[in-house]
Amino acid sequence: MKRRRSPRPIAEPLELLTSRLAPATLLAEVQSVWPKAVGEGFAAYGQPVSERDGVVTVGCVSAVYAHDLSLMTDQTLAAVNAALGRPAVRKLRFTARAPSR
Repeated sequence: MKRRRSPRPIAEPLELLTSRLAPATLLAEVQSVWPKAVGEGFAAYGQPVSERDGVVTVGCVSAVYAHDLSLMTDQTLAAVNAALGRPAVRKLRFTARAPSR
């Protein structure tokens, strides 16, 4: 008679799988941490839409929001880099450009 194995925790295989599915670009990484790093309220008005040489452009729903969000650049930049676990983003630019969803 064959003995049944006891259930094993799923955390380890899931960590392995998610590490293999990690975003391939800095923009994709920033997009994946954005809502958690900046908060859902902030993320509702602006989303990262492009990246070049560590400069991430955030498309905002209007020029007013682009201006208002730009006033919080230092805190936002620190939060995004902390969420990434490294200082990958050098600068954030905010533009009045409808974010893609």
